[in-house]
Amino acid sequence: MATGTSTPAGRWEAAENLVAGLRGGDVRALARAISLVENDAPTASAVLSACFPYTGHALRIGLTGAPGSGKSTLVDRLAAHYRAQQQTVGIVAVDPTSPFTGGAILGDRIRMQGHHADPGLYIRSMATRGFLGGLASTTADIASVVEASGKTRLLIETVGVGQDEVDIVRLADVTVVVLVPGLGDDVQSIKAGILEIADIFAVNKSDREGADRVEREIRAMQSLGGHAEGWVPPVVRTVATTGEGTAALAEAIERGAERLRQAGKLDEKRTAAWQARLVEMIRQKLVRELVRHRLGASDLEAHARAVAAREEDPYLLVEGLVRGLLDLHREDGNG
Repeated sequence: MATGTSTPAGRWEAAENLVAGLRGGDVRALARAISLVENDAPTASAVLSACFPYTGHALRIGLTGAPGSGKSTLVDRLAAHYRAQQQTVGIVAVDPTSPFTGGAILGDRIRMQGHHADPGLYIRSMATRGFLGGLASTTADIASVVEASGKTRLLIETVGVGQDEVDIVRLADVTVVVLVPGLGDDVQSIKAGILEIADIFAVNKSDREGADRVEREIRAMQSLGGHAEGWVPPVVRTVATTGEGTAALAEAIERGAERLRQAGKLDEKRTAAWQARLVEMIRQKLVRELVRHRLGASDLEAHARAVAAREEDPYLLVEGLVRGLLDLHREDGNG
């Protein structure tokens, strides 16, 4: 009997075939693999596992900042710069979620039109789907799939939600915080922790009045705090619409990455990122198993109603559910 994707063996075979295709340059296979992961299909774990041996080699560059700072145009210019250097590039752009369709409001068909025929560059837009922190819940997994296709530079653009886009620091090797003059409080986007995550500051639209003020305020804030390993994040001025400063920004990114490598900090950073990610993966797996074995939708609603009516203690409820799940798996293992 033919092996189907409904069986574990069938899922692994399908995943390996798909990954072989994307490794061979099949763009449709790459798009299909990403869709499976983004939609949490039954074969998603197998796809990610098959991709994993081909990851860990690309430089991951995160770009974050306030809405309207020109991140997309800057990503476009960086991609063109890297392609001119014969680097292969993957772009993962996280966009706001449409309240009507649940998809990305801005898609890759709108952005970066000039690269559509370039086989050395792949662009994927994805929706946040309500996930906070500037990224979507599957951004890291999708970045891994794109990297497995052979890309040497990954550009990851956050949604631009304001002051809380700090999740990018756990995914990117080098994080660029993009600022622009003329948005009222010029340093509004480097408050609430975002100052600490910057490896590089890019003052975009620096041909506008107020660019000097933005740079002064960044440097003034930097002078108030210490810097790891004596590293002070450089401030690079760019005008993304013309490409001015793109080469200087790319050079600063490479210097930042090389500093991390020489100090042994790149491996440390990736280890810390995987530690946080493993915790999240375990959490997601436990939730799936709990729903599968112990808690259906109707049960969840009944418990919620009882908790809201103060008839049930939510803390004892969760503790009991998790304990029961662990006992179930322990029994299965002994069986």
